[in-house]
Amino acid sequence: MDRRTLMKTLIAGLGASALPLAPLVWAQEPELADDNSEEPFSYAWLKGYARELAGRPYVSHEGELPETLRQLSWDDYQAIGFRKDHALWADSDSAFQAQLFHLGLYFQSPVTLHEVVDGKATVLRYNPEFFNYEGKQPLGDLPGDLGYAGFRLHYQTDFSRDLAAFLGASYFRAVGSDMQYGMSARGLAIDTAVNGEEEFPRFSAYWLEKPNPGSQVMRVWGLLDSPSTTGAYAFVLDPGSNMVMDVDVALYPRTEMKRAGIAPLTSMYQVGENNRRMDYDWRPEIHDSDGLAMFSGSGEWLWRPLENPANLRFNSFSDNNPQGFGLLQRDRNFDHYQDDGVFYERRPSVWVQPKGQWGKGSIDLVEIPTVDETFDNIVAFWHPEKPLEPGQEYLFAYRLYWGEHAPVSPRELATVQATRTGFGGVIGQKREYFSWRFAVDFAGGVLSMLGDNAEVEPIITVSRGEVEITSARPLSAIDGYRAMFDLVPGDSEEPINIRMYLRLGGESLTETWVYQYTPPPVSERKLY
Repeated sequence: MDRRTLMKTLIAGLGASALPLAPLVWAQEPELADDNSEEPFSYAWLKGYARELAGRPYVSHEGELPETLRQLSWDDYQAIGFRKDHALWADSDSAFQAQLFHLGLYFQSPVTLHEVVDGKATVLRYNPEFFNYEGKQPLGDLPGDLGYAGFRLHYQTDFSRDLAAFLGASYFRAVGSDMQYGMSARGLAIDTAVNGEEEFPRFSAYWLEKPNPGSQVMRVWGLLDSPSTTGAYAFVLDPGSNMVMDVDVALYPRTEMKRAGIAPLTSMYQVGENNRRMDYDWRPEIHDSDGLAMFSGSGEWLWRPLENPANLRFNSFSDNNPQGFGLLQRDRNFDHYQDDGVFYERRPSVWVQPKGQWGKGSIDLVEIPTVDETFDNIVAFWHPEKPLEPGQEYLFAYRLYWGEHAPVSPRELATVQATRTGFGGVIGQKREYFSWRFAVDFAGGVLSMLGDNAEVEPIITVSRGEVEITSARPLSAIDGYRAMFDLVPGDSEEPINIRMYLRLGGESLTETWVYQYTPPPVSERKLY
């Protein structure tokens, strides 16, 4: 794992339902057995334990590490390498192997790992022989109950490359056929972009099931714990051109959460064709994702280009029973990035497909200012309309797709290919007032079949300001259309919400492009 990947990690069915908690007489906390004894395990047991744990005060285990690990330098932590010959199931014909992450440096909270075989769980005790260490600072005599920081999975197509990794708080990530890491997912987001400090729940324990011979799926369970809630998670990983993850979630709040984010996605956007605020790098574009795609419960397709704003920005898109959403990397052209080290054009998109009815709520998008690419500044998640209250059980199920393309796309509709912005006005004419130009490219659907004289029109709505100089014309370079317009914001500096799609007659030809434009201060508006 390179430094950028590690730093990015650190920054940090059933439909929804609420069920009253029944009294639970039981729930012994899983303890580290000295004799590696086997204990029965099932997802039902894990849900019962998480529910019982929610009735206890939260106990933080942050920093419960020997001093030698807490004070490790970056270089010394990087010098701890897992020995591949000690990977779980390396001596079997399993299609999967698992390697373990060592505690230390930024990873201060121990995670208990278990192996599940035939419905019986065994704690994976810390073993220093699992690791090679070439650092300078002695690690000392580390205890057998130390635990680990997380784990990574490998697949039979290439046991030398990561398939997925679960590391840091409730973060996890996976790869598609490009075998390229990018954005991350989380188990749960709590109070993101709410006044006050965001809470980062963590997976305090994992259970990894040894795959049966010939099995092409991997099963993992996780116990979520935080001051606000506990949770039981079940993951089924199915590798392919898209990595498919089925996720079942049972949440048991300790306290009411101001904003609970279900199926949260975390990504990075520093600079791109529509936002050049941090344009000091030699690379033309730097981002893991370039837009938020949404498939609403009513059947509308929306595309919201991402930005690196000057100030924290929060957008909420109300919906009822969403059919899906995701942070996508649609731009797959190397020439647009020119990065031959981390290859942003290969970064996987991640699509969330809800199972069952999620009811009313919103898809929330948070964009945080960033000055470099090591900070994941984009968050998207589903926010239920009703707060999650203590004393209840909340069940969610969804499927995650990791790969080059989302598994679904607008039928018969063209999609947004690029968004560009700049000064408005007419070239060669003196500008009498400030305006901002938008150029949006669409391709796909029936656009390539239209004649040059087709009367395609852009349908534009804005929350305030005036729209002028509108056009929609064929763009042969992409077999699509380019829509352009200027926005005159007026004297206010408040953000302006914009929606646009292309129409021919009474028929929609494209998905809906949505944008939020924040005009510069009046004193900084120049007329060139």
